[in-house]
Amino acid sequence: MRRKASLILLAFAVFLTALSPLLRWYAFPRLAKIPANQYQDMVLEAKDPVLLDYGTMKARKVPKVTIVQTLKGNVEASEKIERTAGRDVVVWDSLSYVQGPDGKMVSKLPERYIFDAHSQEPVHATGEMVDGDPVTREGIEFKWPFLTEKRDYEYFDAQTRTAAPIHYKGTQNFRGVEVYYFEQTIPWTKVALPKIMPVQGITPQSVAKTGTTRWYTTVRKFWVEPVTGAPVYGEEIHKEELRGGTLLGDRDKVTAFAGHVKMREDYITYTLDLVKSNRTLVLLMTSYLPWGFLLLGTALLSLSLYLEARSRRPGDPATAETVEPEPVNA
Repeated sequence: MRRKASLILLAFAVFLTALSPLLRWYAFPRLAKIPANQYQDMVLEAKDPVLLDYGTMKARKVPKVTIVQTLKGNVEASEKIERTAGRDVVVWDSLSYVQGPDGKMVSKLPERYIFDAHSQEPVHATGEMVDGDPVTREGIEFKWPFLTEKRDYEYFDAQTRTAAPIHYKGTQNFRGVEVYYFEQTIPWTKVALPKIMPVQGITPQSVAKTGTTRWYTTVRKFWVEPVTGAPVYGEEIHKEELRGGTLLGDRDKVTAFAGHVKMREDYITYTLDLVKSNRTLVLLMTSYLPWGFLLLGTALLSLSLYLEARSRRPGDPATAETVEPEPVNA
């Protein structure tokens, strides 16, 4: 009976021990994925920024500028790309919509971001664009990979259409959550004018004819929860200028926008709650269950060996027999 029990325990021990690495290294990459139909929005604000009045071409301080950022999963486009990509792909159609204190549009920047559902690496396919211009992304954007590492990453900047390093600056505690702090600085760079300008009749082509150009710099900051790779908070110290040309008259340059952009408080709370729940699911697949199965398998193996040793113990009445000596004849 003991031997039968030990064999059953041994089978369970082998099964659980083998399941531990399979869950971590096989199941996790196939189960932890960004859903193709995901939709989310985010509101950021800049208090007391400087904003250009295109009617008078003069910069003035305003009470507030609001940036509404939406990410919408395009399931039809992702399924089409998956047929040739050979992996799970997510297509995000995003829009950054900037509005002034009067609610009128200041600018808007549409993007299509195509990436691997698990690793967040860019997938290059037809339709990848920023403001209607085809791009070939390098690096991450919007989200870090699952199990983010303490290192620098390449982060794509939509204004310059290029990737640049975003540096790991250390581990911090953000409202009870351990996060990695990343920072990226984009130096003053000449960038394209938006396809849709805030004033009727002014187009990028008409501005280009005057010789006026648009320049941009920013310091981008993210606080990233490392298990999920999701930013729980973000800021940008953002500046834009128009330089040169006849549009500015006798001025060399004029500020188009200058402000410290921060995530709105209600969206911080919502994001933290969402990240905490997703963090538990990722930890189940990468830590809690693999280590739990390994420890349980080890315990069952020890118990199996113990029962097997008990069943083979010398002197057991069930196995010991008395042998009578045979008589010897001359």
